[in-house]
Amino acid sequence: MVDWVVELMDTLGAPGAGIAIALENLFPPLPSEVILPLSGFTASRGSMNLLDALIWTTLGSVVGALALYGVGALLGRERTLAIAAKLPLVKVSDIEKTEAWFLRHGKKAVFFGRMIPIFRSLISIPAGVERMPILQFTLLTLIGSAIWNTVFVMAGYLLGEQWHLVETYVGIGSKVVLGVVVLAVLIFIGVRLGERRKGRHAAGR
Repeated sequence: MVDWVVELMDTLGAPGAGIAIALENLFPPLPSEVILPLSGFTASRGSMNLLDALIWTTLGSVVGALALYGVGALLGRERTLAIAAKLPLVKVSDIEKTEAWFLRHGKKAVFFGRMIPIFRSLISIPAGVERMPILQFTLLTLIGSAIWNTVFVMAGYLLGEQWHLVETYVGIGSKVVLGVVVLAVLIFIGVRLGERRKGRHAAGR
């Protein structure tokens, strides 16, 4: 993957880094903690301008986020509720609670979500489902992504040949976030199965 990103940037320069980041939003297995520091390292070698790297990677983040926003908007609230009603252990009320939470905290979620691994991509979908004003969504995404991208591009620029250290340390944080998500899912499943058992016992009396 690193070789592919290097080849893309060698061929297209800073726009290549932007394309890689746009794809990272759509395909999370392409981690930004690799692409961004590598972009900074490439800029430190003079293969691309540092400012161009920052601008293009941020533009790529916005384009990728808007694509996922479009997916959420096409899905819509009614389809989301219909899908939720067919999922095992999921209640429509779960989606409605999530919807209410997003309506209260959506701006913060979109802004800070740009700086949290895994959620960086996923947060765009509920924003589209809830039809957050697109200019607001774009601005929050732009600012949040600019902060995240600048930190990692500059880290790669300053670390030079040691740019891969960024991936090592951020990878630990990503695993922690993933672990928390998995734990939350397991707790949710456990609680919901417990509720089902109680319901069966009550019905059998």
